[in-house]
Amino acid sequence: MSSSITASQLYSHLSCPHRVAKDTFGDPRDRDQVSPFVQMLWERGTLFERDVIGVLGQPITDLSALTGPEKEAATRAAIQRGDTLIYSGRLSVDELLGEPDLLRREGGGYAAIDIKSGSAQEGGGEGDDPNGTLDHQHGKLKKHYGVQIALYTDILHRIGHAAGRYGYIWDIHGEEVRYDLDSPLGPRSPSMWEIYLETWQAVSETLAKTVHTRPAAASVCKLCVWRSSCFRELKACQDLTLLPELGRARRDALSDQFPTLNSLAQGSVDRFIHGHKTDFPGIGAGTLRKFKARAELAVALKPVPFLTHSVNWPSATTELFFDIETDPMRGLCYLHGFVIREAGNSQTERFEGIFAQDISPDAEKRAYAAAIAVFRRYPSAVVIHYSKYERTEYRRLQKKYPDVAGVAEIEALFQSPRAFDLYSDVIRPYSEWPTLDFSIKSIATACGFAWRDADPSGASSIEWFDQWVKTRNPAYYRRLLDYNEDDCRAMRVVLDTAKTLKANTG
Repeated sequence: MSSSITASQLYSHLSCPHRVAKDTFGDPRDRDQVSPFVQMLWERGTLFERDVIGVLGQPITDLSALTGPEKEAATRAAIQRGDTLIYSGRLSVDELLGEPDLLRREGGGYAAIDIKSGSAQEGGGEGDDPNGTLDHQHGKLKKHYGVQIALYTDILHRIGHAAGRYGYIWDIHGEEVRYDLDSPLGPRSPSMWEIYLETWQAVSETLAKTVHTRPAAASVCKLCVWRSSCFRELKACQDLTLLPELGRARRDALSDQFPTLNSLAQGSVDRFIHGHKTDFPGIGAGTLRKFKARAELAVALKPVPFLTHSVNWPSATTELFFDIETDPMRGLCYLHGFVIREAGNSQTERFEGIFAQDISPDAEKRAYAAAIAVFRRYPSAVVIHYSKYERTEYRRLQKKYPDVAGVAEIEALFQSPRAFDLYSDVIRPYSEWPTLDFSIKSIATACGFAWRDADPSGASSIEWFDQWVKTRNPAYYRRLLDYNEDDCRAMRVVLDTAKTLKANTG
């Protein structure tokens, strides 16, 4: 094995198995620059960790100034002394190496605590939580965090100093969430310890080069330093994950029969279909035919998107193309944007951007109230948005500021015929496009729209807002407004283009 197994490698494997191989064996010259957004996350994580340590209010052995073997020797000495809290320690045994944020003495041993600037538990999605009532205290434990805690616990067990098979995550909400590693995650789910052992085995095989990992296109690629390198490889081999929603598992299931985009586009899938099922695990007949159609688009010289189903398009004199910008790290909705079009005339459409002037609850409330006033000003307009994120966020705002708008008003705002979700009502279920995914950026670009900013993304906008909060530089304020306006106009371009597509229901 070429290196020790670390908590960060286990985390990386669950996001992308190929990331471990690239980090260990990849050519450093192939790495992209770390994005400003990721750098911001690192900075916030460090500051949050320091804030937590600063308010613990009890004696702590601080080893943060030490590194390498010196840090490990100091950690072991602190354990032998029985110190109550050990900050920024380091332990290794056999093939394992861990640097838990905290080690706390409990009973006759120690439990690991990691400090995370995110929630310790998964939140509920729209389908699981239709009323928007799920909070951070009722989600599922995060596997990415759990395997890290498990590695620290494994080390403690091997050196004879574990309090038990458990640990904790101290999260952004100020909650100390216990991870019982032997408890199943659900009625039909394995325990976190079982997930850890499986992940540990996979990482061991990757480091020993007894298995060969492959890149795969996925949403996590957007912020990865190996994105350009991997995508060059994916395009060169016509990898199936270049198709929207196909993914690594489906690629692997199909790869023996359809190793490339061309082979899927030109091959026959009917011989693998038996009623509603296919010979490929996890892939139904309709899904297989859908992926074949997408492969045909992907390899076409002049691909033409099409509808797969007739659509009941919204019909209203006034259209409100609506998009919001949020800072999830601060739990803040700071910008509500509207492109308002009358009588289908794009030449006279106008943009209204409502910006919270600071990060206080009062500023967020004022911006939210001003946005509600826009909706009330146009009671018969159709509200066009992209995905359910706006609805989810407005449900949160309604709960936080119930005197601004009632539950019934918010629910009606995002229901047909008042609202039209361009993503959920058309793009994803009833159309096909020659794109990597169905994000507004990809679809609008395929329609010929171009953002004014050279780096338009939700992640980038969070970093710009962070810079504005710190500096109040008006350039960031203008950049955020322009980006939001372009998002709204992009929806208008996508809607108008989608209305012109021919239907192919075969």
